[in-house]
Amino acid sequence: MSAPAAPAGGDAGRLRWRCRRGMKELDVMLVRWLDGPGQGASSAETGHFDRLLDLPDPELAAYLLRGELPTDPDLAALVAAIRRIPAGG
Repeated sequence: MSAPAAPAGGDAGRLRWRCRRGMKELDVMLVRWLDGPGQGASSAETGHFDRLLDLPDPELAAYLLRGELPTDPDLAALVAAIRRIPAGG
């Protein structure tokens, strides 16, 4: 198990910038994870989040908004975790 490694300094800013997408709904969901569970995420989880941000908006929307799951089990677990975060925070 990896130790928590919340993105620090430039990494946090880089990830936050990468959360800016073409769809406001995606922005909100991604930043909600970054500001919540992402703060205590392991370096592996942060890496999975970084990989998730590599996906194009239509694919991210399918996963986060339409309930589809990635075939990669690490990304599927992250997507499920992001979807479980309540809209209020």
